[in-house]
Amino acid sequence: MTRGGECAAPATDVRARRLAFLGLVLATMAALAAWLVQIFSPKGLSTAELVLVALFVLNTPWLSIGLWNAVIGVIVMHARPDWLRLVLPVNGLSDDGTVAPVPVAGRTAIVVPVRNEDPDEVLARLGAVARSLEGTGCAAAFELFLLSDTSRADIAAAEERLVAAWREEGRFRLRLRYRRRPVNHGHKAGNIREFCERYGDGFRYMVLLDADSLMTGGAIVRLVRVMQLNPQLGILQTLVTGLPSQSPFSRIFQFGMRHGMRSYTAGSAWWQGDQGPYWGHNAIVRLAPFRAACGLPRLSGSGPLGGDILSHDQVEAVLMRRAGYEVRVLPIEDGSFEENPPTLQEFIRRDLRWCQGNMQYLRLLGLPGIRLLGRLQLVLAILMYTAAPVWYCFMTVGIADSALTRAEGGSLQLQGDLVIALFVTVLLMNFAPRILGVIDVLLRPRERERYGGTAALVRGACIELLFSVLVTPAVALAQTIFIAGLFAGRCITWEAQERGQREISPGEAASALWPQLLAGVCLALALAVAAPDYLLWGMPVIAGLLLAIPVAVVTSGRRLGRFLARAGWCAIPEEIDPPVTVEWAGFDSARSGGPDRFAPGGRAGRGGHGAEQSERA
Repeated sequence: MTRGGECAAPATDVRARRLAFLGLVLATMAALAAWLVQIFSPKGLSTAELVLVALFVLNTPWLSIGLWNAVIGVIVMHARPDWLRLVLPVNGLSDDGTVAPVPVAGRTAIVVPVRNEDPDEVLARLGAVARSLEGTGCAAAFELFLLSDTSRADIAAAEERLVAAWREEGRFRLRLRYRRRPVNHGHKAGNIREFCERYGDGFRYMVLLDADSLMTGGAIVRLVRVMQLNPQLGILQTLVTGLPSQSPFSRIFQFGMRHGMRSYTAGSAWWQGDQGPYWGHNAIVRLAPFRAACGLPRLSGSGPLGGDILSHDQVEAVLMRRAGYEVRVLPIEDGSFEENPPTLQEFIRRDLRWCQGNMQYLRLLGLPGIRLLGRLQLVLAILMYTAAPVWYCFMTVGIADSALTRAEGGSLQLQGDLVIALFVTVLLMNFAPRILGVIDVLLRPRERERYGGTAALVRGACIELLFSVLVTPAVALAQTIFIAGLFAGRCITWEAQERGQREISPGEAASALWPQLLAGVCLALALAVAAPDYLLWGMPVIAGLLLAIPVAVVTSGRRLGRFLARAGWCAIPEEIDPPVTVEWAGFDSARSGGPDRFAPGGRAGRGGHGAEQSERA
């Protein structure tokens, strides 16, 4: 059942949207498969060609869903002035994202689980959050919790020292509680579960932040008010944008994510409705149903796919829906931030952690009582990572079949024009969310100016597109190798991410990315021998693999980072015009040499309880 929800879209309307979306995705998949069948020999499909078609079809769901999410998002946002209420039909929300200014009732815990993170940086962000909340006039309804799973004694001592300084200096009215577990049972999910059991009775809501998260007081208060006005909501997720950075990798990556995610998320919210995404941070949770219904099962067996569930967020969303509460997303960019990995190696390391966690969902598809769309959400989370090995298998089978055909004296009877056209179509579908995200910004004059104007936006988009073409094959190969290792019993440890900028030496890059270089050489030689006519069309993948090492080195360079920041290339709006909370957290100096980080005794803690006029609740 659904609780409350006077403003919720009729079930028949949401069902019609889902059927329409399913029809678009299935039609696109069928058209792509028919296109590939037509390319192959008119005499019929060989066994190898049947395998190729099957592998190709396995990859088309993710491509098709990404395309139609972005297309629908752009259409909805620019065709209807009330698009926000169309994709988020809740009480109290206006077309511009403001919420009815009802008094904040009940108490909200702001929870930050950490493990071996830099405590200066974590406390700097918490200080900025506290100061921002005090500027809203609603701070009395909130309490901060730093939940430590830190295993290193030196970091734990620093955490305790900084928390003690926070309390003794009395700079903030918000209370900060600190708890450290000696053993991190259940990883992050276990840390949160223990908080719920120990402190949950005292709070109505929980706002979850990661160690690298930052939210303005206005954004947090808005989430609380939406939850108050909509008792059917169990989880409300915000869009999460990047923070100013001098790391070339981070700033280029988050530039593409920034303009692409709004249209993509709005499109997905249009058809997912009350069964939306949950990313585990920068979101608000209704504590009572979360405690009662969202406890994670422990998977049987050991090894990488057994034991504790690592990617807890999507499972918790599915369980919240099973309990009858809605899970929705607020698809606007306002006051919710995170840091992105500063190097290619760190990006891959984070990605493989998520990969291992998502692969565990194979064991959860049969959970009793969950909804069909919930099972689909788990499947999509798995497909996010199976696409890479499937695509590399497709290329391997295709090259092997071509080589065997040539060795037997035959020739490839492919229709060249159709091959090229299909290749270009798949490439455009892959980058459609980014391209349509740029179009979305170009159609909004005020948003164009926030990026520094049309020329700056287009220039940054071109840089990011080239960056993506070069980085994607290397990341996909890392996923492929890792997934093969998972099923052989290999796993990755879940430790703190490396967040600070540092330069990667050629030797360090080579030791981590030599498989990409070797694969690039092998792929180039195989295409040159087996299918030389298509060597040119394989160059995007080959170039990404061959150049993985120099790309990792260059995109970690401080000199390049300073140049990009001073020139304003690939600058996100928060770098051009930083919100005050971003400044208080020390992320206002990307152009001049930062970001600097400040502990509570530094700039993030100064200035008393000044109001935050520029950030609305």
